[in-house]
Amino acid sequence: MIEQYRNIISSALSAAPEQIQEYPSSYVQIEKDQFLLCKISGSKWILAMGCGTFFSQLEGNSLSPEMKLCPLSHENRLIMNKHLPHTAPSSFGRQTATFGLGDRLGIATPGHIRCFSDTNIKPILAQQSKRELDLTQRSYSQVLDDVSFAVFQEGYREGFGADGDHLKKLEDIQDALDCGYTMITLDCSEKIGHGIESLSDDEVFDAYQKRSHEYRARIEETYLSKGFLISGEEYTFTKSELARCALIYGDSIGFIKEVYFNCLKKAKHPVDFELSIDETESITTPCGHLFVAMELEHEKVEITSLAPRFIGDFQKGIDYIGDRDQFEIQLRQHASIADYFGYKLSIHSGSDKFSVFPFIGMYTGGRLHLKTSGTSWLEAVSVIAERNPLLYRKMHQKALEHFEEARSYYKVSADSSKVEELKSKEDSELIDYLKKTDSRQLLHITYGFILEDKILRREIYQTLNENEDHYYARLISHIGRHLDLLDITD
Repeated sequence: MIEQYRNIISSALSAAPEQIQEYPSSYVQIEKDQFLLCKISGSKWILAMGCGTFFSQLEGNSLSPEMKLCPLSHENRLIMNKHLPHTAPSSFGRQTATFGLGDRLGIATPGHIRCFSDTNIKPILAQQSKRELDLTQRSYSQVLDDVSFAVFQEGYREGFGADGDHLKKLEDIQDALDCGYTMITLDCSEKIGHGIESLSDDEVFDAYQKRSHEYRARIEETYLSKGFLISGEEYTFTKSELARCALIYGDSIGFIKEVYFNCLKKAKHPVDFELSIDETESITTPCGHLFVAMELEHEKVEITSLAPRFIGDFQKGIDYIGDRDQFEIQLRQHASIADYFGYKLSIHSGSDKFSVFPFIGMYTGGRLHLKTSGTSWLEAVSVIAERNPLLYRKMHQKALEHFEEARSYYKVSADSSKVEELKSKEDSELIDYLKKTDSRQLLHITYGFILEDKILRREIYQTLNENEDHYYARLISHIGRHLDLLDITD
C-alpha cells in the first residue's frame, strides 16, 4: 500500500524512500478510510487516507486533502480507541488465564503479542507499578498509549488488559482507573502485620486481646472448633493460628473493602481486582489464605485473583529458590482454596521461574494470573549486549555504580563483588552476563538509574529501534519458554 505514496511521504518529511517502512498487519479500512502504521526515519506514524469521521478527528500533518501523517500522541490514541475498540483494554474475570507483561521501555508489546497468537491466555500488555513508573519517568497514560499503538501495529484483535500493578494509595488507584486501566493489583503490604510470625503465643494473645470484643467474638464463632473441607483436605484453626491471622491480615481487610467499594465499584468500566498479600516476610499459610478469603466474603468483596506469599524466594529475574517439594505442596493447597472461592491464583515475580512452572500450570488447571516484568527489560539488555557492546559496557558500569541504591527497591540475593570485571571480557562474551544470577539481577534492578541518564536512554532506544525485529524474536523465544512450561495453551 505504501509504495504508491512513498515519494509523497519522502518529500514531505525529507526522508529517503528506503527510510520508510510499513507494518502490513496494522492496515485497516473503515468505510472509505484507510489507516496504516509506518516508520519513517526511525519514528512511527499513522498514515491516514480518506475523508470520514475517524480520518477527520485524527491530528496530523496534511500531505494532501485526503492524506495525512498522524503522530502517535495521547490524543490520537484516545480517538483510535473509539473507532477501533480492540485497541483499548478489557477485563477478563475469574475464569480466563491471564499473563502480565510489564514493559519498562514501552517498545516490547509487539513481541509480547506474537507470543499469544495461538493461545487462549489473555495478555495484560500494560502492567506497571507506581515504583516502575517513577523509575522510568513514565505515566499510566503513556504506558497505555504505547500499548494501544502496538496493538494497532500488530493488528491484534483478541483482547488485552491493563494493570495498575502493586498500588498502595487510593489516589494512584483512581489515577489508573481514570486512565482506563481494567485491572487493579492492590498491594496490602503496608496494612499487613509484620513480625507476627516471630512472636510467642503469649505475645500474640496479648496483642490479639487489644482487638475489639465484637470482632474477636465474631471470628472465634466463625473459625474455631470447625473444620473446613476443601478438595479433600480439612483445615482447622487453633486459637493461636486464628489470633495470628487476625493480627497479620485483620487491618488489611478494612483497606481492601475501602478500595473495593469506593474505587472499583464506582469505576465507569469493568475492572479485575487482584489482591496482593505477597509483599511481606509472612509466608501465607493455608489457614491464612482461608481467613482472608472468608473475611472478604463476609464483607461482600469480590476479587478476581489473589497472590499469596509462597514458601521460598521468588526473586527478580532468576529461577525459584527453595524446597520445590514443599512449594508443590503449598501451591496445591493455595490453588485449591482459590478454586473453592472461585477466583484465580496469582503468581508474582513469575518471570524465569522455570523449574516450578509445570507445577503452577498443573495445580491451577490453567485458571491463574502470572506476572512478569523485568525479564523483558533483560531481553532488551541482551539485544544491546549483542548489537552494541560499547553501550552495554556503559550500562553495566552505571548499574555497578547504583546497585546498592537499587537494592532499596528490590529484594535480591545478588552480590556485585561476584560479577566478573568488564575489562576481562571480549565483546562476544558480554551476553554471558545476562545468564548468571549476580550480573543478571544487577542489570535487572538498576534500570531506573540507567534510564535517568539522558544520553544512555537515547542510545538505548536508538539501538533497540534499529534492532526491532531481533528484540521481538528474543521476546518470543523467552516468553514462549514460560508459556511452554506452564502448558496451559490449549
